[in-house]
Amino acid sequence: MTPSGRGPRLKGALTAVVTPFSEDGSLDLATFENLVAWQIDSGIHGVVPCGTTGEGATLRPEEHGQLIAAAVRVAAGRVPIVAGCGTNDTRTTIAGAERAAKAGASALLVVTPYYNKPNRSGMLAHFASVAAATELPVVAYNVPGRTGQNIGVEWTLALAEIPGVIGVKEASGSLEQVAALLERRPAGFTVLTGDDPLALASVAMGAEGVISVVSNEAPGPMSEMMDAALAGDLARARAIHYRLLPLMRANFVESNPVPVKTAMARLGRCGETVRLPLGPPDDATRHAVAEALRRAALLPETA
Repeated sequence: MTPSGRGPRLKGALTAVVTPFSEDGSLDLATFENLVAWQIDSGIHGVVPCGTTGEGATLRPEEHGQLIAAAVRVAAGRVPIVAGCGTNDTRTTIAGAERAAKAGASALLVVTPYYNKPNRSGMLAHFASVAAATELPVVAYNVPGRTGQNIGVEWTLALAEIPGVIGVKEASGSLEQVAALLERRPAGFTVLTGDDPLALASVAMGAEGVISVVSNEAPGPMSEMMDAALAGDLARARAIHYRLLPLMRANFVESNPVPVKTAMARLGRCGETVRLPLGPPDDATRHAVAEALRRAALLPETA
């Protein structure tokens, strides 16, 4: 439990799981359930549905609730389910938080509002309103590449003072920002990186773990890497890091989750269909993904 008693202490590798769609764009719930089961059976430490990688921005409210409930049902208490519910409208975000709570989520992942680019007072009020709306703990999500705004260390520390905000997914891409936040965070405030290539370095500096994209394709190796890093076995963690690094890079040669869904299709785990305004990958992406899967020993050399 967190120091405030609200929810689990999050650590290790948590998968920002993809949302499978049928070819007509409808939700493929059965495949999603199979993915969640495979993730947990492979040793992953938590599942994060309906986030960026899960195409949360294009999910209808009823689909959002169905996915979270399915993840909770499959997990059956074995790992925490951290439900993405952030939008750029506070009332809509609260409605998503309430759906997640009703579905049985363990915690909420709430992105900093995009497009609006809130000022300090608005940002703090947004998170305070969401945190007050349910009993679930809130993990703030800083991802400047998506939102157009880096909330930085000072604002993150201010968010940490809000009751119910128990941590941050820090995806600025800056290891210096992670270090500054770890140096000054209050006791019990969880820092999870959102950048796979920085996961090992972040944990070595004191972060609790990563909300990961590459663990969609490699849940076993990624959870093993985080276990090793948290245990101080940096040699073992480094070996896995460099094995997966080409795949971590390939996952972002086009907009996430296009490459990772391409990889998952190649692995036979789900279809590669994404919802507009995302579209199919180009041939260069397909080649890069296949090569990275081979280098990670996830795909035979002849496949």
